Amino acid sequence: MPQARRGLPRGLQMAFQSNAQTMRSNTRRDPPAYRRIVVKAGTTLLTGGSDRLNLQVMATLVEQLALLRLSGVEAILVSSGAVAAGRHVLGITRDGDPGHFRQVLAAAGQGRLMHAYEQLFDWHEIPVAQALLSRKDISERLGYLNIRNTLLTLMELRVVPIVNENDVVAVDELKGDVFGDNDTLSAMVANLVDADFLVMLGQVGGLFTADPNIDSEAKLIETVETLDEVAALGGESWDGRGQGGMATKLDAARLATASGVNVAIASGLEPDVLTRLAGGERIGTFFPSTANKMESRKRWMLSGLTNHGDIVVDAGASDVIRSQSRSLLPAGVQEVRGGFQRGDIVSILDSDGNRIAAGITNYDSKELDMIKGSHSSRIEEVLGHAYGDEVVHRNNMVSL
Repeated sequence: MPQARRGLPRGLQMAFQSNAQTMRSNTRRDPPAYRRIVVKAGTTLLTGGSDRLNLQVMATLVEQLALLRLSGVEAILVSSGAVAAGRHVLGITRDGDPGHFRQVLAAAGQGRLMHAYEQLFDWHEIPVAQALLSRKDISERLGYLNIRNTLLTLMELRVVPIVNENDVVAVDELKGDVFGDNDTLSAMVANLVDADFLVMLGQVGGLFTADPNIDSEAKLIETVETLDEVAALGGESWDGRGQGGMATKLDAARLATASGVNVAIASGLEPDVLTRLAGGERIGTFFPSTANKMESRKRWMLSGLTNHGDIVVDAGASDVIRSQSRSLLPAGVQEVRGGFQRGDIVSILDSDGNRIAAGITNYDSKELDMIKGSHSSRIEEVLGHAYGDEVVHRNNMVSL
C-alpha cells in the first residue's frame, strides 16, 4: 500500500471502503465521448445538505475522476465547500453568518477542503493543484492567457486542478471583481481551457418544470435546445444552501454552450454519474452547444470577464448583428451604460436587455453617448475626430 494510503485518516479510509468495491467492480468502460471536462461540485452535494463536508460524497466524486483519467479524459474540478468547512471548524451556524463573514469562513475552510482532496486523490496516486481565481485575476488578456496556460500545463502533467473562487478577497463591495457563485466560475473555466463538456453536479437531478421538493408534479426536462424557452424556470437555490440557484446554472449554461461546450446539470448522488456522462449517456438535463469551437480571443471576449459597460441597440441593429454578424454602427445605438475606454470589452444588449454580443469598442462611453443614433458620416463633425465608421467592428465582435 502506498505511503499516502497508509497515512489516510480513519474517516477518509471508511469513506473509501464503503464505496470502492462497488466502483471498482464496475468493469464496463464506455469509450469517452469527451476529451476535456470541467466538473463543478456544489456546496449542497459536498455537504450532503449539512453544515460540514461529507467525506463519503467527496470520495465517490474523486473515485470517478480517477476512472476518467484512466480512460484518457482530462478533468478540472471546480469545487465549492470552503465556507462550509470553515463554518464547521469554527463552530458557527449558518443563521449566524454576518454578510462579510463569508471571507473569514472561506479562509478557515479552504485549507481543510484542499487537504481532504489531496488525501483522497493520493489514494489513487494522482497529484492535485489549487487555483483560487477572481475576475480581477483574469480581467486582462495577459492574465487570462497566463491562467489558461497554467491550467493546460497542469493537465499535461497529469495533475488535477482544483479551482475555487478566491472568497477571501471577493467582497460585495468589489462586485466587478467577483464571480459570485461557482456555477459562473465553472463556465468561465470551461471557456478558458477549451473544454468539451461542463458538468454541474448538485443534489437536484437536473432542471425541472418546478421545484421538485415542493411540487410532486414537477417533471425533469431532459434536453434544452434553446435557453430562452426555460429562462423563467431559473430561481433561487432549490435546496437553500448553495450560493447560486438554478438561474445561475442557466446563465452558466448559456455562456458555455455559446462557447462550443456541451453542458449537463445532474445529481452527484446518481451512481457513476461522471463516468456515464463522459461515455455519452444522458443523465439529468443536457444542453447541447450552440456554436462551434471559437478561437481563444473570441472566447475571451464572450466570457464577460472584462466587460466594462453595455451598449443597448435598436431592433434593426440587433437583427443584423444576430443574423448577419454585421458591425455595430452609431446609428443603431440607443443607450450607453457604464464608463469605458476605447479598446475595452463591452456587452451589446437588445432593447429588452438581452445580451446578444460582446466586442471591443472603437469609442469610449462619452464619445459614444455623443454620436449614438447618428449616421457614421457625422462622427468627425460631432467629435472633431474619428476612429472609423463602426462602434464595434465585426472582426472584433462575437455574437451569442
